[in-house]
Amino acid sequence: MGIAERHCNIKILKIDQRVTLPKYESEGASGMDLRAFLDKDITVPHLGRVKIPTGLRIEIPEGFEGQVRPRSGLAIKSGITVLNSPGTIDSDYRGDLDIILINLSSQDVIIKDGDRIAQLVIAPVCQASLTETEILTDTIRGSAGFGSTGVGIHTGK
Repeated sequence: MGIAERHCNIKILKIDQRVTLPKYESEGASGMDLRAFLDKDITVPHLGRVKIPTGLRIEIPEGFEGQVRPRSGLAIKSGITVLNSPGTIDSDYRGDLDIILINLSSQDVIIKDGDRIAQLVIAPVCQASLTETEILTDTIRGSAGFGSTGVGIHTGK
């Protein structure tokens, strides 16, 4: 895939001049870090959830979506993750870009203005055409579902 196929232009609107634009933090990063846009600190209680504004609105081209994903460092260090991960931003959405965070740690966590709270990945999408049928093609796996290929971790049992 050439650079032209991997690039799309995203229009972004800051609702206030204090807002920091998202950016890729390394050359090979898949996601741009999104920051909290707050007038005052917000406490995310243990097992609590909050909606955090970014102060942004975006225009994603048709054929693409925005995926809001957790930041791994935030998840491991403080137990904060994106609740509806990945959150989807459709190409026809023009509203405020808010992030739903949940605190899975045993302690309250404070989010401050400017904190990097999530990442935004822009990805191509396709809208499928559905064909109703009476029968599906057989495969070796068939209908074997959850855990059918193994757990992948040692559970100690």
